[in-house]
Amino acid sequence: MCEHIYIHIQIIQLSLSISLSLSMAAETASPLPSNTFPSQPTKITSIKTLAESPGLTSIPATYTFTPDLHGQVTSVPEGSIPVIDYSLLISGTPGQRSEIVHELGRACQDWGFFMVINHGVPQKLLSSILDGCKGFFDLAEEEKQEFKGNNVLDPIRSGTSFNVSVEKAFYWRDFLKVFVHPVFYSPTKPAGLSEISLEYSQRVREIARGLLTGISESLGLEGSYIDKALNLERGKQIFIANLYPTCPQPELAMGMPPHSDHGLLTLLIQNGIGGLQIQHKGKWVNVGTHSNSFLVNTGDHLEILSNGRYKSVLHRAMVNNKGTRISIAMAHGPSLDSVVSPAPEFLVSSKGDEPAAYIGMKYKDYLELQQSNKLDGKSCLDRVRISAV
Repeated sequence: MCEHIYIHIQIIQLSLSISLSLSMAAETASPLPSNTFPSQPTKITSIKTLAESPGLTSIPATYTFTPDLHGQVTSVPEGSIPVIDYSLLISGTPGQRSEIVHELGRACQDWGFFMVINHGVPQKLLSSILDGCKGFFDLAEEEKQEFKGNNVLDPIRSGTSFNVSVEKAFYWRDFLKVFVHPVFYSPTKPAGLSEISLEYSQRVREIARGLLTGISESLGLEGSYIDKALNLERGKQIFIANLYPTCPQPELAMGMPPHSDHGLLTLLIQNGIGGLQIQHKGKWVNVGTHSNSFLVNTGDHLEILSNGRYKSVLHRAMVNNKGTRISIAMAHGPSLDSVVSPAPEFLVSSKGDEPAAYIGMKYKDYLELQQSNKLDGKSCLDRVRISAV
């Protein structure tokens, strides 16, 4: 076992060395060939510009995915997706709160995904932050380029696809990624976005920490366990706005491929146009849009911390030919210098010692590793997974 772990660590270190050398070039180059639209004087740097090209009826070959990647999609009965009433978690009776904690644990174990209602964030603020992000994507290409960033740990980055330096096919997506905690950053354009995103980030962060308290308890730990063990007071909070423009061939394009998220929890809102799909019991499930609610998925580091009791969920973003979709994901992770490994409490069972299923890794290294490579399912998590010998 020791030899096996040593080999794993060597592989991780090698992967980090290779991956980080790519990160400086990631997300800065245009994914379009220079002769794709020769009549246009300006280099195309966003999907929005491409999608708005006059007479566009098909997508470039560099954006085409094989149809089988889309996979079979199923519908689940209304009400089967777990719903968590946040108000009962923070101010319900002891009996109500106990039930919600149980439901949280079941959602993390069975789905890795749930919907949060009665969270206390005003609908006006949700609408304002979506409008503010639309304003950013509506900026001129030259203005957005001011915030393109060069490295995965730059506090503000905007671009297209995910990592154009290593991808063979590009995603029908523009993005804005901003670090909003422990230090708050924001683009200076458009006017008002900084103020709105600060208020929004603070409100969502409070909800995420409340949920993690309940999740800690659902694992049989103290409510403050995750918060203290991973130093959430200085935890990394990342604001990610995504734009998925109307696509003339949605059956060939992908907004985002199947992937799991780094970190602990991601809270997401949408502008009323669907496209999110999650994997449940081996099948892809459409997740509809619901006003004044958050869609929450568990991340890789919750799976690592719980030693596999709770699973991070695979999800993907589809595109359509009917309307532009905007989503805002708020990712919550440990502090950058936290080493995340299975909690010692989960390495002892009634049958004796339970082996660790994952190697400990500093969150900063994991974040760089994932963001510097192409998205591919749980490939990053697999690099720290300890396989049975």
